[in-house]
Amino acid sequence: MIALHYIEEGAPFPPVHTALSEPNGLLAFGADLSPARLFSAYSQGIFPWFSDDEPLLWWSPDPRAIIELDDFIVSKSLKKLARQQKYKVTLNHAFERVIDACSSIPRKRTDGNDMSTETWITDDMMMAYTQLHGLGLAHSVEVWEDDMLVGGLYGVGIGNIFCGESMFHVKSNTSKLAMLSLVQHMKSHNMAFIDCQLPTDHLESLGAKAISRNTFIEKLRINNHTLNDKGELSDEYIERWQAKVITP
Repeated sequence: MIALHYIEEGAPFPPVHTALSEPNGLLAFGADLSPARLFSAYSQGIFPWFSDDEPLLWWSPDPRAIIELDDFIVSKSLKKLARQQKYKVTLNHAFERVIDACSSIPRKRTDGNDMSTETWITDDMMMAYTQLHGLGLAHSVEVWEDDMLVGGLYGVGIGNIFCGESMFHVKSNTSKLAMLSLVQHMKSHNMAFIDCQLPTDHLESLGAKAISRNTFIEKLRINNHTLNDKGELSDEYIERWQAKVITP
């Protein structure tokens, strides 16, 4: 029988080193998706991941996948697309549209070539991250062809780190263009790395590498400068995520 921590309302998360090894990183269940809870989670290297028919599950896997900004791989086709200036890329212009697209875009099943619209981005998750965005902690990158949203991504900003959640595209390479734009934006603000959560072949093709959970937590601690001494978002953090055009 698996012994899993239950988090009561207002209770702290258990230490991440108590997470299960199978399934990898499952730490606890319970609590809620309030902004305070989500901010606490991401600040400790924890994230929620569950389906509609499951309880609220919290994870902190080992190893962890990250993309160091200088390690991001720009393919020849992506370089060509960026040079063409075919699309405009923006930051924090249409968060709700991006998360909605990420939740509904058809994707290949892991067990074959059939397409599926099944998603872990539940209505509760969409509502929670949209609320977090309204507080200035969740962010989106949008790729536009004229007025049509054709690609993008969203995630949570913790200090100098961007914790990626999901991306989508409806035109070739537009999600990768969103990533390139994000990486260049982060470099311009001396940020550290992108948290990709779990290693995948696709992420490795973009330059992701696996590091131990202990190493990740230490890198997170060093770079977690989100709030000022008053417990408010720092001026530097706010300026970093101002809505703007970031076309590479």
